[in-house]
Amino acid sequence: MIAALAALALGALAATGFAPLSLWPLSLIALAGLVLLVDAARRPRAAFVIGWLFGLGHYCLSFDWIATAFTYQAAMPPALGWGAVVAVAALMALYPALAAFGARRLGQGLAARGLWLAVLWMGGEWLRGHLLSGFAWNPLGAIFAGVAPLRQGAALVGAIGLSGLAMLAGTALALVLRRPAGWWRVALVAPLLMAGLALRFAAQAPLPPALPLKLALVQPDIGQGERYADVGANLARYVQQTDRAFAQGAQLVIWPEGAMPYAIDEEPALRAQLAARIPAGALLLFGADHVERDARGVALGARNSLFVLDSSGRLGARYDKAHLVPGGEYLPLRQIAEPLGLARLVPGSLDFWPGPGPRTLHLPGLPPMGVQICYEIIFPARVIDAGDRPAWLLAVSNDAWFGADGPPQHFAQAQLRAAEEGVPIVRATPTGITGIIDARGAVVATLPAHTAGELHADLPAALAPTLFARLGHLTTLLFGLLLAGLALWNRKRASGGQG
Repeated sequence: MIAALAALALGALAATGFAPLSLWPLSLIALAGLVLLVDAARRPRAAFVIGWLFGLGHYCLSFDWIATAFTYQAAMPPALGWGAVVAVAALMALYPALAAFGARRLGQGLAARGLWLAVLWMGGEWLRGHLLSGFAWNPLGAIFAGVAPLRQGAALVGAIGLSGLAMLAGTALALVLRRPAGWWRVALVAPLLMAGLALRFAAQAPLPPALPLKLALVQPDIGQGERYADVGANLARYVQQTDRAFAQGAQLVIWPEGAMPYAIDEEPALRAQLAARIPAGALLLFGADHVERDARGVALGARNSLFVLDSSGRLGARYDKAHLVPGGEYLPLRQIAEPLGLARLVPGSLDFWPGPGPRTLHLPGLPPMGVQICYEIIFPARVIDAGDRPAWLLAVSNDAWFGADGPPQHFAQAQLRAAEEGVPIVRATPTGITGIIDARGAVVATLPAHTAGELHADLPAALAPTLFARLGHLTTLLFGLLLAGLALWNRKRASGGQG
């Protein structure tokens, strides 16, 4: 019972490393406790339970924003939001459970089990981002998003590789606490890797100068509860801020996801009114729905899209969101789920249809641009068209229904994508966090949350493709194989009692 309660508490403690708390040293202490508990488990099945309880505590705290999302779910009581948090956490906790089971079974001794735990945790995070549409929110490596030297490791092994590094650091701490003979052979691995990243960061050349493109990101501070209350007034707020941004010299004004409350490609009069406010050579980008209709004009589905409007009223290239949210943008098994009251988290009876995936838009007067809409940005190695590499990524989102913790966590994961790919990310949201991230994942400028305003900045320059940008998850796999080899090398020593 004591071990079970300790695992649950340690899991929650590990989640304090995520934004907005960012107490990543506490996360490493919690991971050391997990390694010690798994090593002390009498059999693999007991380690499975330890891992599941750790994961339950970990994900309940890091997914707490889901409870806030449920307050906007019209067909179900808001109180069920916390039930949803626990249910999602319980499902996701199976990955740490399997990692703990495998570590206890494969490893002999504390060092080997800690190494296997790092390897299997990384594997679980990869699966978590792919199975059943994927839910890759808050990989363990996100605790390093605000630590510049360690964040740079994402350029080499990706965010999931940083998760392995975090577990490796926890193992090193556990070994120091246990202090068996020969502990230093493995305990020094994590500090040496961290020191190497710090030295690499210190030796980097300065970023190239920003590009001469004047951006303005519009944040109107329209909450989710206000979004559908008076769409005309909300649109007027966007237009007023846009007028101000263009008057201050912006060449490109960007609204967030879903800012346009109308199907703009079906509203020529509204397009003309907006176009009249755009200076020649400038562009307005905004999120809106695109309705798919049959030959008779009957609506069949919708797409969550980013539109480009110029001063002539012409709509340019459109990006359609590819990675949709189950239960948020479409309802799986609608015929069964809808009668049970399991409606989507957004109004309307139409399901959204996915787009083709990452693509690069070539717009007049702009460097090549990639686009990601909302939580698409949380998936490593799936945000850029590698065959047509963009100079920057635009990430538009509606974080207004993510509660207090969701927006800073979402922003931190965008920092990891920038570091992984070596491209700057420009991020627009209605309530925050709106901001600009450079090609190494550092924050250039932000608007405070729940503050109306326009963020003006030049566009940061991109870097040459990083190792992760070139090889993707292969680099994470190679890092995992390295740790697995170290675990096997240590096995003989562990079986001889040297841990």
